[in-house]
Amino acid sequence: MNLVAALAAESSLLCVVGAGGKKSTLYALASRIDRAVVTATVRIPIFDDHVADVVVTGAPADALESAEEWPLGLVPERERPDRYRGYEPETVASVADSNTNANSIFVKADGARTRLLKAPNEREPQLPANANVVVPIASARVVGKPLTEEFVHRPERVAEITDRQVGELIHASDVAGVLASERGGLKDVPDDVTAIPVVNMVDDDQREETGREIAEMVLAEADVPRVVLTQMTAQKPVVAVVE
Repeated sequence: MNLVAALAAESSLLCVVGAGGKKSTLYALASRIDRAVVTATVRIPIFDDHVADVVVTGAPADALESAEEWPLGLVPERERPDRYRGYEPETVASVADSNTNANSIFVKADGARTRLLKAPNEREPQLPANANVVVPIASARVVGKPLTEEFVHRPERVAEITDRQVGELIHASDVAGVLASERGGLKDVPDDVTAIPVVNMVDDDQREETGREIAEMVLAEADVPRVVLTQMTAQKPVVAVVE
């Protein structure tokens, strides 16, 4: 199964959340779908090199309708030299509702400060109301690492979900617990939205074994159609699909 099919990304308003591969997922999907849009409801690092054009605008619907270069980035403001601001979720929802030009819209919907695992705070995720796919992400590389800020965004919240102590080593079951939790990867995902968890950075046989272990536990805990194991920076990102 290719990446677009595995993540149900064709003709989707798809939001990525979690840690360990959100941006690379956005860019990988956008490069594989004609007339794709990359945007955000939170801050996003400068991504001009990953799309054909970035339009900085307070009128994203108008920019989308007149777009000629794809994939297209849409953002409201360059907040500082290394990052853009994101739109309000309601703005992205409105753009998606009025869209007649793009095939898919891909949204970065929370932040993780380049960590490998995270749990959301009370203000996250920032999901547009009409999103139809949510992709919670975690990195296989976090297994065996300590539950600390070096590797985990908001380790105290992950500790609450997993019943680990901050500083303890992270197990595959902990990653699965976060991905499958309504306080973690599935927070605020409506029942009628498809959630497809991803275990990213599966870059060798050992991490594939770990990823499959995580996937089986997620499928046992959560109502999701499949878990996708990926190496998003590879030419063929899908390592395995576990159903």
